[in-house]
Amino acid sequence: MTEQQPYTVLGRYPGFELRHYPAHLLAQVTVNAGFQGAGNTGFRHLYGYISGNNLSRSGAEPRLVGTAGPALAMTAPVLMEPSPIPGAFCVAFVLPGNLTADAAPVPGDPAVSVVSVPGQAAAAAAFSGRWSEANFQGHLAALRAAVSAEGFTALGGPRFARFDPPLRPWFLRRNEVIQDVEGPGD
Repeated sequence: MTEQQPYTVLGRYPGFELRHYPAHLLAQVTVNAGFQGAGNTGFRHLYGYISGNNLSRSGAEPRLVGTAGPALAMTAPVLMEPSPIPGAFCVAFVLPGNLTADAAPVPGDPAVSVVSVPGQAAAAAAFSGRWSEANFQGHLAALRAAVSAEGFTALGGPRFARFDPPLRPWFLRRNEVIQDVEGPGD
């Protein structure tokens, strides 16, 4: 079974679940593509990284051309968020929980980076359906309205989380829109 990013449910509110995501690592890439194309373009880079296009930190010896570094398990979800660069998106894989920043393989693709993300409270709303920008924006607007109605404040940009492979029928797909928040009393 695919490892999923862990979180603790802090509360359930109309329209969203309040969660705490612990500190974690991401392998991420920024791609200059529209919403529809960014996921596929970014996925290729990131899949290469977890499939062995990387260098183990345990040895400084050069690798022979054509040999792979350590493979990493696929995790869920695949995250996507708007980049500060106009028209670009950041696509990320959450790395397996047993990896530390010091032990994560170094990406062989210069477009891929490994970043540490601190723990954070976030509001999340799950939905099924297609991976379209209109679907994401509609659910994001509903989430932001629900968050505001409960007295929480959105922090930073939203994330779109995809949990299922593209071959899964659209009506069975699990998706989420996630927004970091701070709440009343924080």
